[in-house]
Amino acid sequence: MKFKTIIIAALVAVIGTSCDPKSYLDVNTNPNQLPTASPSFVFTNALNTSARNIAGNTDGQGSSEIGFYWSGQWTQGNGYIINTAQFAYQFTNGDFNYWDPYYDNLQDYQFVIDNADANSQKYLKGPSKVMKAMLYQQLVDMYGNLPYSDALKATTSLAPKFDDQKAVYESLIALLDEAITDLKANAFASAFTGSDIVFGGNITKWVQFANSLKMRILIRQSKVSGRDTYIKTEINKIVTEGSGFITASEVAVGGPSFFLATAGKLNPVYDRWGYDANGAKRALNNYPRLTQFLVNSLKASGDTLRLKRIAYANGGENSSTPGVSTLKEVAANYSGTPFGASSGYLPANTTSLGPSLIVKGEYNRPYILMTASEVQFLLAEAKQRYTDVTLPNTAKAYFEEGIVQSFRVLGANTAGAAAFKGSKIQNYDWDASTDKLAAIAIQKWISFVNFNGLEAWAEYRRTNLPVIPQSIQVPDNKRPVRFFYPNTESGSNTANVTAQGNIDAFATKLFWDVD
Repeated sequence: MKFKTIIIAALVAVIGTSCDPKSYLDVNTNPNQLPTASPSFVFTNALNTSARNIAGNTDGQGSSEIGFYWSGQWTQGNGYIINTAQFAYQFTNGDFNYWDPYYDNLQDYQFVIDNADANSQKYLKGPSKVMKAMLYQQLVDMYGNLPYSDALKATTSLAPKFDDQKAVYESLIALLDEAITDLKANAFASAFTGSDIVFGGNITKWVQFANSLKMRILIRQSKVSGRDTYIKTEINKIVTEGSGFITASEVAVGGPSFFLATAGKLNPVYDRWGYDANGAKRALNNYPRLTQFLVNSLKASGDTLRLKRIAYANGGENSSTPGVSTLKEVAANYSGTPFGASSGYLPANTTSLGPSLIVKGEYNRPYILMTASEVQFLLAEAKQRYTDVTLPNTAKAYFEEGIVQSFRVLGANTAGAAAFKGSKIQNYDWDASTDKLAAIAIQKWISFVNFNGLEAWAEYRRTNLPVIPQSIQVPDNKRPVRFFYPNTESGSNTANVTAQGNIDAFATKLFWDVD
């Protein structure tokens, strides 16, 4: 495993009480003194790094981007040479290396956990453990077995053993329990709340985020034989704990007090797909396209309010009126691109990423890690599968609130969500939907569009829903079910990678992918 003690931006002596957004990537060194690091500064930079690793940035693709493609939500614009790794599935262990940046980022959180007490910053341990759990959950969902118990130990374990993926999942629930204990015992010092660019030092919200991540981890396993008792017990423990879940707001990094109109300090999505610090369009502005399947599905269901927030009409954003399409925003002016199409669908004639994600000039939006909508659909599935769990509401109530929250986070009028009640539309109207779990899965898939591609891909692999078209570039029905271990890991940790056996990215499924 590639060893990194700590990101260079954190190797500074910080004197003061909070993170100044104008200097969060600045480096101060004294040639006569070894560098030291304040856990608060490392924590702030680690959160920003997590956002950039997931979203992507001008340096390269993030983990969420490939999820948008492989879950059938995004495809590639025709103004670029087709990416065969993404759309023909011609990839190797030299592609899609999210492993190294994730483990680098985990080293930062581990540094905070290990050094918070000595620096009188105990309040950072709980949030760091929550983020550590989230990143490991995502790594498992990409790679399966991986180093956990023997990892993040610096030079004492340069070739860490791999842990079983199901065991890691269980360890993450325990880690989140530890995090909640730490959070409740250590309120943020008021002078240091600025170092928390997610919740501003709000302990209750961190606990709710931890509980929401638990639900994600538990429901991900819900189709695995023999897991029901464990899952129900853990859900009931969350209810008993009493802090609840993320509701009516998102878990998001940064925002107006953090992201700046300066090169390298913009919201990472805006920076990659939108505009530079001076408002000039990025070269990749026309690259992501909404799929024909997504656009046509929303149209067929009369879900045009969300469509108009997910996508700009054909021709893209109006340069004179940011946030508004160049063409009139009527359903006929929204045309998706077939998944994997390499010609015939130029940017001027197809929809692009919409105002829910990119508006010119809005460079400082928070980057969303988890939506309230996802949480409601997790609760809906839990209550539908396990009627005896102690969650207080019905599956129907959680489902309908999930749609409301999806409208809200997109910026659509939530009255549009209420209009689907009693509409008789399959997978929208709870009472009319013949397969309740399918309705939950499909609405969750829609709720992930533009916000969480990695979760969309994981849920697609778990549920096989919705039934999305195969890439035009692929002649058979095979789809990737995971990534290869990267060549950097097989080169530095050869024996432990080899011990995982022959990995087939199209057949070696993760433990929760049972269908």
